[in-house]
Amino acid sequence: MKFEKFLSEFEKAKKRVHVIGTSETAVIIALDMEGRIFTVLNGHVLNKINLEAINGQSTFNNYLNPGGDALWPAPEGTTLGYQYSIGDWRVSPGLNSARYLVTESGDNHASVTTEIDLINNQGLGIPTIFKRDIHLFPSNNSITLKVTESITYIGSRTLEKSECNLAPWSLCQLDCDLGSKVSFPCHDRSLVWNLYDSELNECIIWENQKCNILTEGSKRFQMGISEEVPYIEFINPSKGLKIRRINSLISSDETYIDIRDVKPTITPDPRGVRYSVYNDNNGFMEIEAVGGCPEIIHKGTEMKVTVETTFIKN
Repeated sequence: MKFEKFLSEFEKAKKRVHVIGTSETAVIIALDMEGRIFTVLNGHVLNKINLEAINGQSTFNNYLNPGGDALWPAPEGTTLGYQYSIGDWRVSPGLNSARYLVTESGDNHASVTTEIDLINNQGLGIPTIFKRDIHLFPSNNSITLKVTESITYIGSRTLEKSECNLAPWSLCQLDCDLGSKVSFPCHDRSLVWNLYDSELNECIIWENQKCNILTEGSKRFQMGISEEVPYIEFINPSKGLKIRRINSLISSDETYIDIRDVKPTITPDPRGVRYSVYNDNNGFMEIEAVGGCPEIIHKGTEMKVTVETTFIKN
C-alpha cells in the first residue's frame, strides 16, 4: 500500500500516527495501535497491514492483529507468560489498548513510550514502562531501522526470575507466499528447535551450514533459534524483498528465556530464544528478536535489546 493511502486510513479512523522520514523512505508509528512500526521504502509500506485493525477495535472475543512491527513482553505462554492470565489465550487489554506518546523527535529519530500493567500467568501484577527508541537510516533501495526496545519495571516489589520472566520481544510481521524463506548461518542443528508440537521436516532445508526455514504462510508453526546464531534474514522473491535482523547481545546478568506459546500449566524450557520465526496459515509470517531477562528485577530495572533491521528492495 502507498504511503499516502496508508496515512489516510488512520486519518479516517481518527487514530494518531507519528512519521519519521519522507513519503518515499519513512517509518510510520501507529501511536494508538500498540505503537506498531510500519516501514516505507520507495513510497510503499513493506510490513503486513490489517485495515480492519485500523478502522476497528479489538474486543474480548476478537483480537484485530494490526500487522507492522510490535513490542511485546516475553514469554507468551508457560507458567510465567503474559497471554494466558485468564486461562485461555488472549492479547491482554494492557497491550492492545496501549496508547503511546512521542517523548523525543528529530530528523530520522523518535522515541515513544507508554505505561502498561502486565499480569503474568501466576496472577502477578507487573507495572512497566514500554519504550521504543527508533533511528532511521535511508539509502538507495534500502532502509535500516535501529530500534532499542525496552521494558522498565516500576513496581516497588523486587521480583526473582522464578516468579517473573520478562524480556522485550520485537515481532516484525510480513506478507509471505510460495518461495518465501528465512535463512541464517547455523553450524549445529540443535541450535534450532520447534516451539510447537507439529512435525516440520518438510519446512526446513539444511545446506552449506545454513538453515532455511520455508515460510509460505500456509502452515502454522514457530521455530526458536539459539543465541549462537548471529542474524536471521527473510527473503521473498515474489516481492523482490530481503530483510535482515540482528539484535544486540544481552548483558552478563541476563539470560535468554523460553518464549513459547503453550498452556500456562507448562514450566519454562531452559533453552533460551534469541530469534524466532513464526509462520501463520493466513499468508503472513514474523521475524522476531528477543532480549534477555535478569535473575532479579528491582524497581527501575530496564530490560532492553537493540534490533537492527535492514530492508532491501531488488
